[in-house]
Amino acid sequence: MKSVFGKMFGAVVLTAMATPALAHTGGAAGGLSSGLVHPILGADHLLAMAAVGVWSAAQPAKQAWRGPVLFVGVLAVGALLGVNGLSLPLVEPGILASIVVLGLMIAAARVLPAGAGLAAIAVFALFHGHAHGTEAVGALAGYMAGFMIASAALHATGYGLGRLAGSLKHGLAGIGLAIAGSGLLLAGG
Repeated sequence: MKSVFGKMFGAVVLTAMATPALAHTGGAAGGLSSGLVHPILGADHLLAMAAVGVWSAAQPAKQAWRGPVLFVGVLAVGALLGVNGLSLPLVEPGILASIVVLGLMIAAARVLPAGAGLAAIAVFALFHGHAHGTEAVGALAGYMAGFMIASAALHATGYGLGRLAGSLKHGLAGIGLAIAGSGLLLAGG
């Protein structure tokens, strides 16, 4: 268990020095259609949302809903912080770290306590939401509804992928490492 947490800590440290995440370039976004499209076109958000779904698929069936619901709820809180101009430190590195750490969480799903995974999901959701909120202009309600709906849909897609991967011998570990590797590639710019 110590080695899993050591790897996660190392991934966070490496991505803390990363370049801005691909979906968050400082541009303005607003309206329902922008909210729906933005998470799907941003590789960082797409990978993180799918990873939350895959991680949830590795949890006991009665608890699988907790990660996605927690993420979407805290995503909204983070967006409201960003919209209101409240700054958070290390948002962009935190977004990139989310991909790497969520990937490692999937690979370590059997040894990582669910509470630790949910805590990480909440922190990452705050970063993702804050980035969306700082980009929001115009039709704020539509934009927020759009990226929350798209995020939930990506969670569901990830869940289905996770259920499929879980039926394979090393499927979850493989998909987790692939997601973590993708996060490292994004961090490398």
